[in-house]
Amino acid sequence: MRSLRTTLRTTLRTGLPLGALLTGVATIGALLLTAPAAHAAETPLRDLAAAKGKVIGTAVTGSKLTGTYGDIAGSEFNALTPGNAMKWGSVEPTRGSFNWAEADQIVDFAEAHGQQVRGHTLVWHSQNPSWLTNGSWTSAELSQLMNDHIALEVGRYKGRLATWDVVNEAFNEDGTYRQTLWYNGLGADYIAQALTAARAADPSAKLYINDYNVEGVNAKSTALYNLVKSLKERGVPIDGVGLQAHLILGQVPSTMQQNIQRFADLGVDVAITELDIRMQLPSDSAKLTQQAADYKAVMNACLAVSRCVGATVWGFTDSDSWVPSTFPGQGAATPYDENYAPKPAYHAIAESLGGGTTTPPPTDACTAAYSVTSQWNTGFTGQVRIACSGAALSSWKASWTFGAGQQLTQAWNASCTQSGATVTCSNASYNGTVPDGGSVTFGFNGSWSGSNPVPAVTLG
Repeated sequence: MRSLRTTLRTTLRTGLPLGALLTGVATIGALLLTAPAAHAAETPLRDLAAAKGKVIGTAVTGSKLTGTYGDIAGSEFNALTPGNAMKWGSVEPTRGSFNWAEADQIVDFAEAHGQQVRGHTLVWHSQNPSWLTNGSWTSAELSQLMNDHIALEVGRYKGRLATWDVVNEAFNEDGTYRQTLWYNGLGADYIAQALTAARAADPSAKLYINDYNVEGVNAKSTALYNLVKSLKERGVPIDGVGLQAHLILGQVPSTMQQNIQRFADLGVDVAITELDIRMQLPSDSAKLTQQAADYKAVMNACLAVSRCVGATVWGFTDSDSWVPSTFPGQGAATPYDENYAPKPAYHAIAESLGGGTTTPPPTDACTAAYSVTSQWNTGFTGQVRIACSGAALSSWKASWTFGAGQQLTQAWNASCTQSGATVTCSNASYNGTVPDGGSVTFGFNGSWSGSNPVPAVTLG
């Protein structure tokens, strides 16, 4: 749209003949009629984010940076991340033979559109070339290969990239180090070595460690926290922590803001680097509304911490999302649908950045919903989801009355008691907080006979 307006203004200034002018207007009108529906947000996300001193970015595929895809990528975001183009397997598929075409294309596009670039990723256990993973290397050889790769790739873009995800996904879920080519060959200090090499290759770029399932406070994020603390104490160059945020509908961690803050308190920046929120397909209005609340909760957690520099969505359109091929039956994880129409999630991001209210206000601030997730001849598994929009909870209690003799046998993520037909569940020590736009879920097993109706839940 910006380019069309510019074309029309230029035509008017040049004083072309009326026929030519009308032809140009007709052409523009035809383009407008075939373009996707206009965004509801009057101000592009990138301008809203810039006004708050934040980054709103997207991962992109270089070959798609034309047409509508390119227009949205260029106009709505102030930062780009190459989805795959800078990974080792992409840039050096054969040892000593390099392919920089897509990476260069993305960097050139970003510079032409006044965007920063996040380099992704230098040292990772995945998407490495087969010659590297299948090789038999001594520690000295592996160390040299890593140093040379970092020096070459970071050096190629020296002064042009704002940040680098230097080390990606170093930890297991329990907080132990992931057994990888790098850890097994060089020990845990491969991380410090990679960061040091990246700083030498480009002293101006911000250097990050990036990982998934570290958005809330848990064993994995605590291991990452302890590593960053140790690196800082040792004087190893580390500027930031990336929280990927590949999330599931209704499961934004209640401790996300707390987690962001504790990393910031170490003296490093924090970025939401790969945000998407997937759902079971097909999508519907209720799921899209919940997704919007989840996106807003993530954005609000970042905006509440000054050292959270912003968020990058992992692809802005469902047609360019990794989710459906990785999680069969799931998808619709991004802010735009497959036809480039903005979803409620887009508007939620705009709202969080101060773009004004574009979604209806909630009728109930906090609600609880009961569902039976599985059932067999004598038992069942159920869950209750507590969600807030327009309010927040620091603790919660949910209660309901069974109508057909059901009996709870086990509960998790809540403390539950049953007296007669009445069940009362209160939050655990770690999930009492439900932020505005956030939710928590607890589950239980029970027995039943005859029928298993769904009761109404009351929040107390």
